[in-house]
Amino acid sequence: MAHPEEMYRCQTVNCGYVYDPDRGDRKGKIPKGTAFEDLPDDWKCPICGASKKAFRPLAGPGSVG
Repeated sequence: MAHPEEMYRCQTVNCGYVYDPDRGDRKGKIPKGTAFEDLPDDWKCPICGASKKAFRPLAGPGSVG
């Protein structure tokens, strides 16, 4: 199971999608086990289409609290 530090939440208004490396992103064809840092630079949120820059970690440095 992924630790909160490995999971990232989309910070756009009304989204809140959480990228979980244990699940990957089926819509974006990202396999399970892919770390957020290893996602392609052009990867987008499967819910709202936001870029990776809109995401913050759930825990640890830079987290959303």
